[in-house]
Formats: sequence, C-alpha cells, structure tokens
Amino acid sequence: MKTAVLTKMVRDEVLVRTLIVNEIFLSIQGESSLSGLPTVFVRLTGCPLRCQYCDTAYAFTAGEKMCIVDILQTISGYRTRHVTVTGGEPLAQKDCPELLNLLCDEGYQVSLETSGAIGVSAVDERVVKILDLKTPGSGETAKNRYENLDFLSPRDEIKFVICDRADYDWSKNKLAEYRLNERCQVLFSSSHEQLPARQLADWILADRLPVRLQIQLHKYLWGDVPGR
Repeated sequence: MKTAVLTKMVRDEVLVRTLIVNEIFLSIQGESSLSGLPTVFVRLTGCPLRCQYCDTAYAFTAGEKMCIVDILQTISGYRTRHVTVTGGEPLAQKDCPELLNLLCDEGYQVSLETSGAIGVSAVDERVVKILDLKTPGSGETAKNRYENLDFLSPRDEIKFVICDRADYDWSKNKLAEYRLNERCQVLFSSSHEQLPARQLADWILADRLPVRLQIQLHKYLWGDVPGR
C-alpha cells in the first residue's frame, strides 16, 4: 500500500513539471519504418545544433510552457495510439524522458526523433529511438556521440540525412565501421532540396547496401508547411 501511494505521489509530481512546447499536431508520419501512420507529434523547443538543411528552425526558440499533464490531455484528444516526440532536439529539455515514460505508461506507441548529440541512456526502453548520425553535409559531425550506439536495441533506428555523394560515401563507411545494420534498422534519407531521392536509390542499389531508403512523405503531401 505504501509503495502504491509513493508511486502515485511521484507520478503526480512529474505531471506538473513543465516543458517548452513548440507545437502539438496530428499528421501522417513521414519518416522511419512507421511512415504512413497517423501520428501525434509533440515538437519541443530548443536545439544545440544548427544543421545547414534544418527545416524546423522555427522550433529553436518559439514555444510555450506546458505542464506534462496538459500535454497528455492534448494528445488524448486526437484519438490515435502513435506519438512521436521531436524537435528541435527534444532531449535538450531535461524532463523529456519523464514525458516519454508517461506516454508509454498510458499505452501509446512512442517514438523519439533525436539528433544523437545528447545521451540517450535515460530514454525508456519501450520508446523507439530514431537517432541521427550527422553527415559532413550537415555541418555538425563533431556533435555525433557514438557512445549512443551502445544504447540502441534492434527495434530502434539510425538515420543518415545525405546531401551529396561525399555524404553517401561517409555514411557507407560508418555503416561498415560500426556494423550498424547488425544493431538495428538503418535509414538513408536524401536531403529534400539537395539530392534527388532517385539518385540516392541508384547508389544504394549499385552497392547492395542493407539499408532502407527513406523519403520525407509529409513533404510530398503538404510541402514545407509547419505543423504537417
């Protein structure tokens, strides 16, 4: 009984913590192996990186404080079981792991989109981690934390955003060096404005790479519209 009371007290304390939220919206998941599924996106404010191809710079600073309980209530109104927490860089806010925990407790199928520049060891193992390895074309390769690879499970995913042939060759080398396809699923995504997806597909096929080609489905549906 005392344990149950303590657990409730801890949960109640976490529910009133605040995060700075840029937006919460319902859309079609456009990336990862979950592509095509109706998904609620929780975009948190802030990011320590400045990738040259970033398409969510509006989330660097803009946002409003929300209690975690209000975030959960907003999500529940969309009546879908898939939730993606993204940014910016969501792990830049210290209470992001608490939000992820509670989403899993509520029975949601939760994924986290992270730059890989912050440690993921505190992320609930029930969460599908979609972790970037930043290519030279991003301008942020120095921020890669390769120790994060040790905290990935077979249900997680590693993503490379590829801007040109040099990025492709770099990514192919990292795939082999860290034997990434033996750890989890690997995604190769073309930078939407810089590299045609068809060109990337041709390179993957020519090299018989064990990776999944990813396109940003939401951009083909709605273009660069925030909140979609």
